[in-house]
Amino acid sequence: MMSTQRTELVNQPRTESKPILETRSLTRRFRTLTAVDRLSISVRPGEMFGLVGPNGAGKTTVIKMLTTILPPTSGNALVAGHDIVKHAAQVRSVIGYVPQLLSADGSLTGYENLLIFAKLYHIPRSERHSRIRDALTFMGLSEFADKMVREYSGGMIRRLEVAESMLHRPRVLFLDEPTVGLDPIARKTVWEHIQRLRSDYGTTILLTTHYMEEADELCDRVAIMHLGKMAAIGTPAELKVSVGEGATLDDVFVHYSGYEVDSGGNWREVSSTRRVARRLA
Repeated sequence: MMSTQRTELVNQPRTESKPILETRSLTRRFRTLTAVDRLSISVRPGEMFGLVGPNGAGKTTVIKMLTTILPPTSGNALVAGHDIVKHAAQVRSVIGYVPQLLSADGSLTGYENLLIFAKLYHIPRSERHSRIRDALTFMGLSEFADKMVREYSGGMIRRLEVAESMLHRPRVLFLDEPTVGLDPIARKTVWEHIQRLRSDYGTTILLTTHYMEEADELCDRVAIMHLGKMAAIGTPAELKVSVGEGATLDDVFVHYSGYEVDSGGNWREVSSTRRVARRLA
């Protein structure tokens, strides 16, 4: 049962600039299962916003709806002023998306992977080479441009995938478990580059993660999801104060979701995650 403090935290008013991303009672059902239940959030331009929650909480379903991969059952959302249902093509033109599963082609070089994405994003032929070289330089991959991606490390692959998603200079970047399967050093490197996207280009970032220390350190605000609903939202500091003195974000997760932090998942999730980790290794 939601406590008074918890309700106040969820409904805390925000008066900052007009949101670049806003959901309005966003809902997705799969037959009798409600995966996302009337989710309403507002993300400010340039913000790094985190979605956390147990496996099955609805995080990935939210991202799939916001990236127009999956239509909502009811409710709606606006991304950079574009309706995700009525103006799906416009939404796709202003977003980047890095999914959990491996999206880079190991049989191609880093440059060739980016060239495919440049064509998919309809970047003019005259601009493709410079855009690709700039992206490789920004993500620290210039010297590996002509190397086959199957020879990349896990961290390099993730950085390449972020470069792919940023070629068309999107206003909003969606990252679904971007550091899954990476060791701590690779995770740190990936996040340093992602933080640069925000500081250098003002990119708004919405991410999902199972690493509470990652959410605590990187996110301006965090929303905790449980059984498809938003259980709490606030800055990491606000969320920790709401639980009690000395609380960590792990404690916040347990308090609002009723689960211990566990990125293990079920059989299908474990199999998928381990396949990704093995391919990234």
